[in-house]
Formats: sequence, structure tokens, C-alpha cells
Amino acid sequence: MVALQTLTGRPAGPDDRRRFQQYLDLFLRWNRTHRMTALGSADAVVRDLFIDSLLFLPLLPARPLELADIGAGAGIPGLPLRLADPGIAVTLVEARRKRVSFLLAAQRELDLGNVIVKEGRAEALLTQEPGLSGRFDVVVARSVGPASALLPLARKYLKIGGLFVASGPPNPLPQEPFEIVRIGIPGTRKSRVFLKSTKAS
Repeated sequence: MVALQTLTGRPAGPDDRRRFQQYLDLFLRWNRTHRMTALGSADAVVRDLFIDSLLFLPLLPARPLELADIGAGAGIPGLPLRLADPGIAVTLVEARRKRVSFLLAAQRELDLGNVIVKEGRAEALLTQEPGLSGRFDVVVARSVGPASALLPLARKYLKIGGLFVASGPPNPLPQEPFEIVRIGIPGTRKSRVFLKSTKAS
């Protein structure tokens, strides 16, 4: 939990450790049958998913805030962010039924308030639930493709002045309207690249 203390500025308490351990146990249990990730060990999941998610923390605006995780998958990065900071209300948007079932199980077993799971494609949900449009302070995504392709959709979820943050490739080319930020990975000499863009209008 060194990463949690480094990135939040507060020591990890027993409740933090218990909930992250619960999440890890649940994740590994589901992964054995549903193959949510190719990562095979607990250490790899903590390093490559949990800590990678917590690296978003220094980029987020002041709490409390409402955050949407588009393409949440197994809850990465949204659930670790909520576990680390109860001032973040998280809406997890995921289209795949098995992933949605996992997210609902995690929400229930971890007894997480301020976590909402939405099943469906992010584009379609805006039509089905107009209240999601322009609602969020932040939209986050772990990059599975060019952030520029996701930006127009993310902006539809954001308030004016809201922030889109995506993890990026190691050496992205500078491009408008993104700001490139590097966050150091606690306990290593490595860093992670993120792309930020604010919704101006």
C-alpha cells in the first residue's frame, strides 16, 4: 500500500488494506473462470492494474467529484480510485455482460456506496439515459486505442470545465487538445504517461 500513501498523501489504514484485499481476492476468483485479464498472479494484478489505476489520482480535481469510467471492464481504473478515495463517486460504464456481473458483485461484496454500474455501450447509454449527458466532473479511460478517438464521446459525458484523463502510450506525440503528463510509479524509477483534456464548451 506504499503507492496509496505516496499518491494520496495519507497512510493506508486497516480498512484500505481489507477492501483492496477483498477486491483482489474477488478479481482472482472470477479471473479463473471468466478470463478478465491475462495477468496470472496476484502481484501482477496489483502492479499492473491496481497501482496503474491509482496513478490517475494526482490528476483529478478537488473532491467531492463525479467520475465516469468508460469501458470499465473489471473496474479498472474506477474501482481502485473509489477504494482509495470515498470522495470520488464512480459510474462504471461497461457493455460486456460478464464484466457487468463482476462489477455488480464487487459493488455488493465490497459494500461500496457512490458506485453505479451501467450496462451498455457508452454511446447508446447517452440516448437511453439523457441524464448522463453533461453530468460528470471527470471521465477516465485506460487507453485501448487513440485517446483522440474517445475524446468526442467523453466530452458528451462531461460538464463544462470537466476533465478527460486517459492513460497513454509511452512516447505519445504532442497533439491538441491534449496535455501530456508523466506520473512517477511509486517504488520504481519508471513513470506512466497520461493525456488530459478539459471541456471548454
